[in-house]
Amino acid sequence: MLYNILPEAAQGYQLPVAMAFCFVLTFILLLHINKFLPRDGGRAFAVDGEKSAGKPRGAGIIFIPVFTTMASIFAPMSTETGFYLILVLIAMMTGFLDDISKSPWGEYLKGALDLVVAILTTIVFMTNNSTEIVFAVFNRSFVMPPILFGILAVVVIWVSINVTNCSDGVDGLSGSVSIATLMGFFVIIQKIGISEDFAPLILILITGLCAYLWFNATPSKLMMGDAGSRAIGLFIAICALKTRDPFLFLQLALVMLLDGGLGLLKVFLLRFLKIHILKKVRTPLHDHVRKVWGWSNTQCVYRFTIIQIVICATVYFLV
Repeated sequence: MLYNILPEAAQGYQLPVAMAFCFVLTFILLLHINKFLPRDGGRAFAVDGEKSAGKPRGAGIIFIPVFTTMASIFAPMSTETGFYLILVLIAMMTGFLDDISKSPWGEYLKGALDLVVAILTTIVFMTNNSTEIVFAVFNRSFVMPPILFGILAVVVIWVSINVTNCSDGVDGLSGSVSIATLMGFFVIIQKIGISEDFAPLILILITGLCAYLWFNATPSKLMMGDAGSRAIGLFIAICALKTRDPFLFLQLALVMLLDGGLGLLKVFLLRFLKIHILKKVRTPLHDHVRKVWGWSNTQCVYRFTIIQIVICATVYFLV
């Protein structure tokens, strides 16, 4: 809002102000309000899941509203961007309602809610943008039929929400890898010169995640819960759409796709097609590397994040 009404000379200062406010306000609120958050019950089938029991969860209910507020005040704002921020809040609320529920919501209910959010987000995007896809790596573009583009967008969004959620199983992992992915989208948007007005939102969210990671670093004092992971996953998918190359999601979010996505694929094939793959691989992969390969939590976070940073850097020089 302020960005749109202040003189052009003052606009350059708004992003650093927004980032500073987002970090400080998130830090203060997490420090003092975490005691009111629901408590984790421990995950029965996760490696070291019992260590999470009793910790505050659902921190996304704090840092996501701070992010959306700072973005709406200090970032370039349009009707399209405003709707995206509302949808991010909706994704946060569906996650938080699951976080505070005494009995976890079923997979089908959560999947259906994610699908509704994915469809609404796709409608917002297609109402305000063309269906042209620009392959940044190959410097080629083509216009995809609206129906096919809509299906592709819904799939990317739904998958992003769920793989981000599935990757949230080790202290600091989801937040750290998400920051690497978001920074990848930011630098590529700057390089290709597409959707530059959207880019400041990415940096604002990153600073909020940094404040959250202050408390979530191993050993964590609180967890983002579905309230955080589902909202972040939606925002990452929006970033992919705004680059005009949704397929960049495959590279810039590859670690989360492999970590959380393989488990989703494994369950889908077994449940609906009776096909059992990766029998000797624990999913999510962060459980496999800790249980089978003997990685510590810190090694898992550092190595997964390093891999994603290297991939993002490689893609940057290819586009």
